[in-house]
Amino acid sequence: MIRLLVWLFIGGTAGWLAGVITKGKGFGCLGNVVVGVVGSVVGGWLFGLLRWSTPGNGLVGSIVTAFIGAVALIVVIKLIMDGD
Repeated sequence: MIRLLVWLFIGGTAGWLAGVITKGKGFGCLGNVVVGVVGSVVGGWLFGLLRWSTPGNGLVGSIVTAFIGAVALIVVIKLIMDGD
């Protein structure tokens, strides 16, 4: 149960930060969590693909990795939506 709450906290924080940086506001509570959780997967994949070590350890490193992935996710989504 604690792991789930930490996972949701990391996702919400990363999603909110990414929303503020890329859009000027967050995506609402549920949207922030979804963007952050998916962003954490994308961030982990990007760091592995580029053979970079994750920035820091523990909670802060997880938030930074999820934030970077969430920003990348939002940028790609915006590029796809603007291309229509």
